Amino acid sequence: MMNKRHLVGFTLLLLAPAAHAADITSERTAIDHGLDAQYPHLEAVYKDIHEHPELGFQEQRTAAKLAAEMKALGFEVTEGVGKTGIVAIYKNGAGPTVMVRTELDALPLPEKTGLPYASHAKQMYRGAESPVAHACGHDIHMAVWVGTAKTMLDMKDKWSGTLMFVGQPAEEGGGGAKAMVADGLFTRFPKPDMGFALHVGPGPFGYVFYKPGVINSTSDSFAITFKGKGGHGSRPHTTIDPVMMAGHFIVDVQSVISREKDASKFGVITVGSVHAGNAGNVIPDTATLTGTIRSYDNDTRAKMFDGIERTAKAVAMMAGAPEPDIKITAGAKAVVNDAALTAREGAVLKAAFGDKAKLMPEPGSASEDYSEFVMAGVPSFYFGLGGLDPDTLKKAAETHTPVPGNHSPEFAPVPEPAIRTGAEAMSLVLLDVMQKK
Repeated sequence: MMNKRHLVGFTLLLLAPAAHAADITSERTAIDHGLDAQYPHLEAVYKDIHEHPELGFQEQRTAAKLAAEMKALGFEVTEGVGKTGIVAIYKNGAGPTVMVRTELDALPLPEKTGLPYASHAKQMYRGAESPVAHACGHDIHMAVWVGTAKTMLDMKDKWSGTLMFVGQPAEEGGGGAKAMVADGLFTRFPKPDMGFALHVGPGPFGYVFYKPGVINSTSDSFAITFKGKGGHGSRPHTTIDPVMMAGHFIVDVQSVISREKDASKFGVITVGSVHAGNAGNVIPDTATLTGTIRSYDNDTRAKMFDGIERTAKAVAMMAGAPEPDIKITAGAKAVVNDAALTAREGAVLKAAFGDKAKLMPEPGSASEDYSEFVMAGVPSFYFGLGGLDPDTLKKAAETHTPVPGNHSPEFAPVPEPAIRTGAEAMSLVLLDVMQKK
């Protein structure tokens, strides 16, 4: 919840007049001129980070690089917040404190883009060495973040207040936002009056996407271990087969989605990994499944939690097996955009980008932990950024060819103009909320 000071400040901000369309057009022109000069550096930053990705809470090189960029601009930088996070502060007179968040981490998968600056990095992940790649687009976000910081300082005669640029570790399911909050993000540093973040996706570049209220899904996880009785693969009648139980569960749990969940409500249960045995002619003692649960609302979420547990227990009972071990872990909550702030900044984006600023009809199905900052009392505007060539998307639609999206080893946003569009959009909304009175 916001304290009284932040609630009053935020209310006064929203009551202040938004920038006029003519002012927004003028500001975008000025931003573009600045980006013309700095873009080669931003693309170099992007390619370097892309080629040297790091996993959650291992982002030492990435954090140091961004810290150096911000120090060079004149920000006061604190490193090691929430393990590997950074906080960069720039004060420019009286006014609101405004947070801008980027993520630092990459994903444990191989890159298959064929780019000349593709990643060949490897790091330890869950006890084993894994390839690492920026397959989610956080490298684009970091370049946008640096570009926005430079733009705001170039135009500091146009705004007043305090910029709080946050580099968050471990967004990919690692609890990085929670770690930063626990490490005093909003007590050691000024509590933001509002926050901003963006995410690139497989939409057309040059476009921005926004929505009031819920903008993405919750992300919960489950792990189930079925307990059987192992034995020879040729004598299944002497065993209790946990692999069979796992197979039944994988199929049967989808009836929770198709027959128990309200058909009009979003909900997904996906089993992403199955581990059982190590030989084809041996029935193992146990089989362990892990998966993800996604939803937009608490009632659907609770329905799926209950359905997973009942289905797992019923499968074991039918097999005459002991009750399985079931662990359901709550993860990131849905990001909820502040309605008034979104209406105001959506109008700014519409004035700047015209038909290329799109109101999203529904939330996305992905999730992320920026919600921790919202739940800590930071009213926010989180928006989307297109990253792919519109012509490529058009041809793919005509030929019914799938387009690689976030978390695909082949996901490759086009740096120019995606970085430029992101920096334009983020700078415009910051200039609006921090405009001099």
